[in-house]
Formats: sequence, structure tokens, C-alpha cells
Amino acid sequence: MTEIPEHLLKRAQAAREKAAGESASADAGPSDSRIPDHLLERSKAARGGDAGGAVAVADKASAVVASTPSAGVPVGAGPGGHTQRLLTVVKSGSIQESKAAPVDKVHTWPHLLAVEFVASLALTAFIFVFSWVVNAPLMHAADFNKTPNPSKAPWYFLGLQELLTMFHPMIAGVTLPGVGVLALMMAPYVDRNPSNKPEDRKFMTSMMTMFLMFWAVLVIIGSFFRGPGFNFTFPWRDGIFFEL
Repeated sequence: MTEIPEHLLKRAQAAREKAAGESASADAGPSDSRIPDHLLERSKAARGGDAGGAVAVADKASAVVASTPSAGVPVGAGPGGHTQRLLTVVKSGSIQESKAAPVDKVHTWPHLLAVEFVASLALTAFIFVFSWVVNAPLMHAADFNKTPNPSKAPWYFLGLQELLTMFHPMIAGVTLPGVGVLALMMAPYVDRNPSNKPEDRKFMTSMMTMFLMFWAVLVIIGSFFRGPGFNFTFPWRDGIFFEL
């Protein structure tokens, strides 16, 4: 049950005492009370446990509404001319939540772009120092009369070169890479799960894992298992025909 504030209880007690005082003065003699005498009579009869108390209360209410206002008192006014009516008591407190729910998102600028900019500067500085200290493994000038055997592409293209040994150039150089790139482009539209947890995105995690494993296997075969003429060989038997 809602607790009634203390100041409202005091105000109600004061109103009751005032009404009791006016009733006593009306019994003693004529008074200037704003409550008619017949209403006070019915009120005392109702408090005295009269059998017709309920009827008296109803008559009192109808008489109050129907009575003509005197001395500027509104129709239906209570003791002392009060017309306010207490509907309910609401405990004081904040109607707005003061604590906001934690959000694991930040703005792109400046949070994300600032971190990426600092990372790019650090990576550029590392590459600069590394290229200054370590010499690049450059070979002699190219000679079209003496082609190295085997002639291998850089490691990041060895997967594509490996596909060329298995399929037609149109299939290996255009169709399969195009399908792979298209699948990666459509991935965000296929999986709309906003979660960034791997256990919540098993389908897309499996697809990306298969793509990386497929390409990694092709690169490893082209790097370590291809010898002269780009023929299949075993590195522990014939050596490694690959230079970084």
C-alpha cells in the first residue's frame, strides 16, 4: 500500500478538527458556518449509527450538489469551501532512468580512424626501418635466353598458378577467382547477424575458414611441392625449389 505523506495527514487532521469545531458551534447556537443545518443533522445521525445512515449520506450529497451557492462558495464545496479532491499519492522519485545501458559501439570518427591512422604510421615506420637494415633478396637481371626452371610467381599468386595447372586458363584465371570474390562480396548480405561472436555466426565462419584453407593449400603446394617444369615433387626428397 502506498504510504501517505505526513503533511497530507496533518492537513486532513486539521480539516477534521475544524469541521468538528464548526459542528459544535452550530449545536450551541446560530453560527456563520457554510454547511446548512439540515446537512449537519443528517451527518450526526449517520455518525450515530442510525439505520438510515446510508440514505442520509446520499441525501446529503444530493443536497450539497443542488444547494444554491452562498457568499461565493462553489457548488459542491466541502468544509471550508475546499473543492480539491485527492486522487492518489505518488511517491517522489525520478521518472527517467539515470543510468544508460552500456553500448559496445563507438563513432567511426575520431575513435576508429584515429586508431587506424596511428597503426598505418607505425607499420610504415617498421617497413622503412626493415628495408633499410635488411637487403631485398633480388636476383640477377632477367635474361630471356636463360629462363629459370621452375619459374614461379610470387607466393601470393602461387595459388592462382597452381589452379592453372589443373584447369583451363579461362576457368582457373577468371571463373573461379570471380566466383570467390563475388561470394565474399555477398557474404554481409547473406548473414545479417549483428553479433561479432564466432559461436553466433557459425555459417559464415565456416565459409571463410574453407576459403582460407583452400587458398593456403594451393599456395603451400605451389611453394614446396613443385619442382623443375612445375612438376609435382617431394621437398624432403628433391629439395625446395622456391626462393623468398
